[in-house]
Amino acid sequence: MPEYEPAKTTQDWLLNHAGFKAGIYQSSGGKDIVLGNGLIQRRIRLTPNAATIDFRNLVTGQQYIRSLRPEARVVLDGQTYRVGGLYGQTEHAYLREEWIDNFHKNEADFQLVDFSISPLALPLSWKSTTWTMNRKLPTGQELRLHFTSPLPALRGIEVVVHYALYDGLPSLCKWVTVVNKRTQEIRVDQIVSEILAMPEEESAVVGSPEEMKKPQKIYIENNYAYNNAMRYELSDQATHWKVDSSYTSQVNYNYQTPCLMEIYPNGGIGVSLAPGDSLDSVRSYELLLDSYDRERNGLARRQMYRTIAPWTTQNPVFMHLVSTDPTQVKRIVDQCAETGYEMVILSFGSGLNMEDTSATNIAKFKALANYAHQKGIMLGGYSLFSSRRIDDENDVIDPVTGLPDKGAQFGHAPCLASRWGLDYLQKIKTFIAKTGFDLLEHDGPYPGDLCASTTHPGHAGLADSRWVQTELQKGLYRDLNAQGVYINAPDWYFLDGSHKIALGYREVNFSLSREQQKILNRQNIFDGTWEKTPSMGWGFVPLTKYQGGGPEAVLEPLSEHLDDYRQLMMQYYGAGVQACYRGPRLYDTDATKKTVKEVVAWYKKYREILNSDIIHLRRPDGRDWDGILHVSPSLPHKGLVMVYNPLKETITRSIRLPLYYTGLTDRATIREQEGKAKNYPLNRAYEAEISVKLPPEGYTWLVVE
Repeated sequence: MPEYEPAKTTQDWLLNHAGFKAGIYQSSGGKDIVLGNGLIQRRIRLTPNAATIDFRNLVTGQQYIRSLRPEARVVLDGQTYRVGGLYGQTEHAYLREEWIDNFHKNEADFQLVDFSISPLALPLSWKSTTWTMNRKLPTGQELRLHFTSPLPALRGIEVVVHYALYDGLPSLCKWVTVVNKRTQEIRVDQIVSEILAMPEEESAVVGSPEEMKKPQKIYIENNYAYNNAMRYELSDQATHWKVDSSYTSQVNYNYQTPCLMEIYPNGGIGVSLAPGDSLDSVRSYELLLDSYDRERNGLARRQMYRTIAPWTTQNPVFMHLVSTDPTQVKRIVDQCAETGYEMVILSFGSGLNMEDTSATNIAKFKALANYAHQKGIMLGGYSLFSSRRIDDENDVIDPVTGLPDKGAQFGHAPCLASRWGLDYLQKIKTFIAKTGFDLLEHDGPYPGDLCASTTHPGHAGLADSRWVQTELQKGLYRDLNAQGVYINAPDWYFLDGSHKIALGYREVNFSLSREQQKILNRQNIFDGTWEKTPSMGWGFVPLTKYQGGGPEAVLEPLSEHLDDYRQLMMQYYGAGVQACYRGPRLYDTDATKKTVKEVVAWYKKYREILNSDIIHLRRPDGRDWDGILHVSPSLPHKGLVMVYNPLKETITRSIRLPLYYTGLTDRATIREQEGKAKNYPLNRAYEAEISVKLPPEGYTWLVVE
């Protein structure tokens, strides 16, 4: 293996990530193996056992390791075993290189016996059938450390620890595989796939872990997240910040500093592994940050999604139809084809039932899908899983009461591993395969409900119920993604194949007046795009009555509310965000049709920059202007600004546009709408100052080149 020589970082990876190639090297005379890409490095001592001794951000020089820990921990048949690890460190506030050679291994731990290296492999198959911003698959290198145990009771069990390092991204992915090579089954109760003893974020003499800050310059995301929160941090079910009692020199008097991070799934795994089978743990993606700035850290996360989950950059133009009457479906397909829309979603309340796989139902929707495809339009629909009762045999069983009495997060819900749940999954797959549907809009299962049933065929009991249900759901999304089926799912399954989630909104707000909705929608867009890319979120526009409200809340008749209709479309399309335009039609008159065509054509003209990163300029507050700025250093259009005036009078404002992330350094060419371009100098903060005149309750846009 080549000797590791850290490269000097001379460019901002968020402006140009070319050249940051992932590699795996040796160092310290072959005692260490190093994963590095010019942005981060992780160094692992291989002897006398494997342990991470260095994890560093090469841009800032920040070290993330203060104390050695095992590379993983597994619980097999009720017994806990460490995987790798070195011992002998007495000061746990920091680690010095000269100490490491004196550390020893524990003979009872799983021992490193081999390692292997290969190019990075995508964790799922992906087929894009819609407009997609990034069609490139992630590239990089994967290191696998192979461990076995010297204990007779564990002979035939192999633990493989994986590290995947990406090109052009200060992030790596880590997960663990347990392989059963014995002749009898084993029970995998839990896998702790990552253990990092990191420097504390703050000095707090007193206080509980909940009161203290966790390390801020590392972002951890794993593929075990659900909670219907529309945000990852509130959905995470596997990242655990713990105290470290061995760290006796910390300033907190009660040793309560949250500075030990472990990755393992809440509720455990509890799965029996048959001879010859293997089981993968949660995958954690560790993004090393170089700033405390919210916008920059959000940009880093968004670039991570585009890289590791490029399917999230798919963003078809769709509408929500509230009927399955063939005449109405064909009419809306025709309207979509005429106006530039690309997909029709048969909405909740439309009458679509994907669980009906009868020949009659399949034939009806196959004919409609064929009609849509002939017109160049995709067709898909909505299916409800949660918030419904099936029966005592198939519903989630409350672990406390032992009864199907609202033990699920949303009241009654079926268990996905029940006979009904397994049949449901097969029916959805069958319906989509036989009809040729292009999209699944899935409503649940949301929370990974614990289920105490011992009679459901898909899980053994309480211990494996959450893990099994989650894996079943992720398996559905991975299968559909491989077939090119687009997935709207109101929970955080992006890393396992889903494409879009809600921006975050309160549904009853769509019963408010159109004037209120315009401002509230812009707030939803502003708040929902700090971490998500525009393509990862959907909004909502009630063309007809939804969640109550009177005529002031809806757009129908469309021709009578044309200005509001245009602005609501411009707000969403101007953010690169697709909204659920829910109703029976896209237009009712020639004037309405002309408006829809103009807006969609405008969106498609600027589609790439509108799907690029958002810089948040000013949050809507109803008191003054608000706006967002799209940026891209690699496109001809370097930026596109959307600016709004919520007031009832014309205003003129001088706005400073932060253009650093456009890649421009000295000057910018800026035009308003399709007008004449002007040159603007950039100040030392890469800002251009521009004067904008905004009509009452109106908007404009600026193009930066």
